[in-house]
Amino acid sequence: MVVTTTPTIEGKRIVEYKGIVFGEVISGVDFIKDFAAGISNFFGGRSGSYEEELLRARENALREMEQRAMQMGANAVVGVDIDYEVLGTNNGMLMVTASGTAVKIE
Repeated sequence: MVVTTTPTIEGKRIVEYKGIVFGEVISGVDFIKDFAAGISNFFGGRSGSYEEELLRARENALREMEQRAMQMGANAVVGVDIDYEVLGTNNGMLMVTASGTAVKIE
């Protein structure tokens, strides 16, 4: 499955547009990650636990989007966009959404 942020794929021809596809993931941030991030924030530096959670959520959203595109009969997704949002009480949830256009290429 080809997945790209561009509207076309160089050297390939889009023969059919299947529709818009999404992949959504909502992850909770637990007390331990929150505590570790607070320490990183206090002393400076990066929060490895938050970065890992963000990476995992992004990969899962992209994988879910690809699976939905395959169910539609697509073999590529073009124009992919990834959005991040903080949700919930005390901003304890992270939502990652991947969206794009499912297409069939030659």
